Amino acid sequence: MSLPGGETVVTVAAEDRVIAVKMSNDIVTARQAGRELAEQLGFSLTDRTMISTAISEVARNITSYAGSGEIRLLVDEREGRQALVVQASDNGPGIRDIARAMEDGYSTGLGLGLGLPGAKRLMDRLTVDSGPGRGTLVEMWKWVPNGA
Repeated sequence: MSLPGGETVVTVAAEDRVIAVKMSNDIVTARQAGRELAEQLGFSLTDRTMISTAISEVARNITSYAGSGEIRLLVDEREGRQALVVQASDNGPGIRDIARAMEDGYSTGLGLGLGLPGAKRLMDRLTVDSGPGRGTLVEMWKWVPNGA
């Protein structure tokens, strides 16, 4: 649908998209689903690449540290604006020190420690809810471009 001034309104189905993440090919599936939703919402190629890369980072953390979990993609309002929201959740061991986990180079495993801080730089917002023994929920979002 077009508005006066040539702006286009994109309507996306309200259903959440949930991708089970258990192995490396699930990371690719989640990444592709995020890229497709971002395209439907009118994000630029650069933003679509940033979103799909951030999804890859948090999905890789699921397989590396928790073994399995899920990526949920949805369109919702955040801070008064429509956003593409990515929720990465697992029932793994949790993150003991979230502040440290958000520092470049910090890793409790064999990784480079760039996953969460990198994802945060790629998205408009990123929050982490976690603790030892209770799993992790990472929520990140990117605001839908004006006119979409």
